[in-house]
Amino acid sequence: MGWWQISTDTLASSRFVVSPLAETVASLSTLERATAAHPRERAWLERWLPAYRRLQADDPLAARIVRAALTPRWSADFLTPAPVPPPAGQEPDTFASELARVRATPPEAARADIAVSLGGPLPAALDRDDLAERSADVLEWVWTRTVEPEWPARRRVLEADVIARAAQLSRGGWARAIDGMRPGMRWLGESRLQINTYDNPPRELGGAQLVFTPVTADVGWVCWDIPHRYGVVYPCTGALADTGRAPVPPQALGALIGPARAGVLMLLASPLSTTQLTALTGQGLGSVGRHLRVLLDAGLVRRRRDGRSVLYFRTAAGDGLVRGGGWG
Repeated sequence: MGWWQISTDTLASSRFVVSPLAETVASLSTLERATAAHPRERAWLERWLPAYRRLQADDPLAARIVRAALTPRWSADFLTPAPVPPPAGQEPDTFASELARVRATPPEAARADIAVSLGGPLPAALDRDDLAERSADVLEWVWTRTVEPEWPARRRVLEADVIARAAQLSRGGWARAIDGMRPGMRWLGESRLQINTYDNPPRELGGAQLVFTPVTADVGWVCWDIPHRYGVVYPCTGALADTGRAPVPPQALGALIGPARAGVLMLLASPLSTTQLTALTGQGLGSVGRHLRVLLDAGLVRRRRDGRSVLYFRTAAGDGLVRGGGWG
C-alpha cells in the first residue's frame, strides 16, 4: 500500500482548500468516464457530454492527450498541481491563476508526466512540446462552459463539506476527519497516512504542507509540489455530493409546515450547519435561519455547538413527523 509519513509540524499546518481547477479536472474526469455518481451529476453529464464529444471529434489530438493524462490509475502531475492555500486575509487562487500553472509546465516535464501516466514510452503522436498547452485549452473549455456558470453553488457545497470535515476534526482528530475521505485512504497511526492500496514505497513529507481539497464529482487523486506541498483531492460525501439539491418534501408535509421549511426538516436526519443547509437548499441564510427558529420553537429540531459551528438535527418529534406518513 502507498502511505505518507507525516511529521507533527506538517499535520499541524494542514489546510482545507477549495480549488476551481480541481473542480474542473474532476468535471473533466466525469466527462471522460461518462458515468455519474448521483442525480445532479447525471443531469449535468446528460447536458454536457454531447458537446464534449463534439469537442473531441473536432480536436482528436487534444482528446488523445487528455485520455493519456487521465488514466484510471494515475493522473499526469502537470494537470493536477497541488492547490496553494491563500495567505491569511487574502482571496484564494482563481481558475485563471491556477490554469496558468498548467500552461507554464515545461515541455519535458509534461512528456515525462504523461509517460508515467501511460506506464511506458510516449507514442510518437504525443512526443510534442504543446501537451500542457493543449490540455489547458480543454480545461478552459470545461470551466467556461460547464463549471463557471454554476460555480457559486458548487463553491457553497464545497465550503460546507470543509465545515463538516472541520467538525469531524474537532470531535475525533485527524483519524476521524481522514478515514473514508477517499477509497483506500485511512489513518494508520504512528504519523502514517495511507493514501491508496497500491504497492508504492512510503514517502516522507518532512516539513511540507498538507492540503485537502473537496470536489463534487465522485473522483479523487493525490498531488504534490515537492518538497513544499502535498495534496489530497477527495469527493464530497452524503447529501452534500448532490450539489445543492435538497430532497423534495411530499405534498402533505409541505402543506403542513411549508415546502421550504419541510425541505430543511427532511435534511436534518444528520447534523448540519446553517452554511450546509444554505448550500443544500439554495435558500438564503436569513430564510434558513427563520425556518430553523420555527422548527426549534416547535421542538422538531435541536442544536448543539461543535467547535466554531452550530449543528442542527431532528428530534424524535421531528423524526415522527417526517416518518409518520412514510415520508422519511
